[in-house]
Parts: sequence; C-alpha cells; structure tokens
Amino acid sequence: MRIRIEGRDLPQSPELRLNDVHVGVQRRAEVIGRVPVTADHATWELDVAGREVDGLLDVGGPWVHGPPGARFLYLSWGAVRDDEFTMFRRAKLLFGDVPGELLRAAFEERGVLVGRLGLTDERGEPRCARVRPPLITWTLE
Repeated sequence: MRIRIEGRDLPQSPELRLNDVHVGVQRRAEVIGRVPVTADHATWELDVAGREVDGLLDVGGPWVHGPPGARFLYLSWGAVRDDEFTMFRRAKLLFGDVPGELLRAAFEERGVLVGRLGLTDERGEPRCARVRPPLITWTLE
C-alpha cells in the first residue's frame, strides 16, 4: 500500500537552524528523506506491505516498527554534521490510529493513505512522542 506523510509548520527556532536540524522517516535504523527545518513543508511517500492475519490487516516492511497490533512509523529528528545524522527525538505515527476503513481501502489499492500533521509542538519544539488525531489527520486520496 502507498502512504504519503505531509508535514507542515516545521519548528523555526534559531537553535534548531544553527544546529542544522532535519526530520526524516525512519527505515529500519536509517533516517531517509531528511528535510531541514528551514523548509516550508516535508513530504514522504512510502510503500508498506500489508497482509491478512486471521481476518485482520497487518502491515510490515522496512518502514514499519513495532509488534503486531502496535505497528507504527517513525519521524526522526536529528542534527546533521558532515552528512552524519545524530538523532535526538522521534514522533510515532501509529497505524492503530488510522480509521480501519481507510487502512483497508489503501491495502486494496483504492487510493493513497495520506497523513497530515504539523511538525511543531505547542512549545515551538519538534513534534515528538505519539502523534494522535486530531494532531494528525488521515485521508484516502
């Protein structure tokens, strides 16, 4: 299934800019598609495997973390120096928070599952921890 994550409102503190902070999506242990906080927005497109297990839909693949029943994607924040990414914070986007009918429709290739979220928290810092609706909205497009 195809998933697109659209991030807006990247944090703009001078400290984050000076430390060349980026955000990307974690693929196994590597952070891919790194976008600097100076960008207007961030978009990632991923292909995620899905399968039926005892009548339930389970997702997997290199982008997916967590055990069955608690699968999620990571958006990882880190400073970049000499092209080395040093992670300091992560946000979890849980598949359990995606409405079941949308996840099923994406699995059946009836559209792209799209998650939209602001990447700055209430304190002006990079959004981290579990990101739940209404902080993230899921649609099928």
